[in-house]
Amino acid sequence: MAAGELLREVRWTQEEGEPLSVALLQGNVAQEMKWRPERFADSLHSYYRLALENPARLTVLPETALPAFLDQIPADYLDALQQLALRQQGELLLGIPVAEGRHYYNAAVSLGASGRQRYDKVHLVPFGEFVPPGFAWFMAMANIPMSDFTAGSTTQAPLRLAGQRVRVNICYEDAFGSEIIGALPAATLLVNMSNVAWFGDSLAPAQHLQIAQMRALETGRMLLRATNTGMTAIVDVDGRVLSVLPAFTRGALVGEVRGHSGATPFVRGGNWPVIGLALLWIAVSGRRRTGSATA
Repeated sequence: MAAGELLREVRWTQEEGEPLSVALLQGNVAQEMKWRPERFADSLHSYYRLALENPARLTVLPETALPAFLDQIPADYLDALQQLALRQQGELLLGIPVAEGRHYYNAAVSLGASGRQRYDKVHLVPFGEFVPPGFAWFMAMANIPMSDFTAGSTTQAPLRLAGQRVRVNICYEDAFGSEIIGALPAATLLVNMSNVAWFGDSLAPAQHLQIAQMRALETGRMLLRATNTGMTAIVDVDGRVLSVLPAFTRGALVGEVRGHSGATPFVRGGNWPVIGLALLWIAVSGRRRTGSATA
């Protein structure tokens, strides 16, 4: 524990690029209302107003912020969002499902100065985002909207947004540190887009923020979280929460962040040093027990 605290004081990464203004939008749409057709226009209007009133070079909306496929969103609405991004010579990162033929993806799509880019969620949640073999009958009974996504490629490059290389992760993908570092040390900034409204007023939103804090600390990167109902936050490279919106409120978290380059020990080695030490301990313990048995 003492060694861990000492290592925490070491700065493994360094700032890269100019300060970046950000606006993280929290729409606060209840899960039972999110996919209702009569709620669709209000969702579009709410996020447009939040983006309009909180200009920044990088604006981030939550996971599936707009409850329809990308090609179902009115073109003039997408153009309006793009214009909001361009007034700051910046980008807007939108959480939205994307359909391609018979496949659809839980995606993040960028609009703005760097052109349209996309990240598709890789680590899908069983039953919530894909149907395990043999359970199609259950999902048909549950009638959960968009519950059979296709996983994105594991080799997706960071998005180039507002002068930074952004490693996007969606919802509980940030629980898997060994997967996050696949885009490092190339990525300079981490962005998490989430919707944990499924869990209501429980410990889940706060727990998810704690998970994000660990990802920031072990990668030496600032992490931005844009969520539907909470907790929308900016996390520093040392895992400290710099600012956070109250849960279950509608608003925008505005701040200034910096990209970082370099590699922490975890970025370089992942879980393997810990696994190696565990295997060594097992081997040594086994030899000691064998020696004791033959003595």
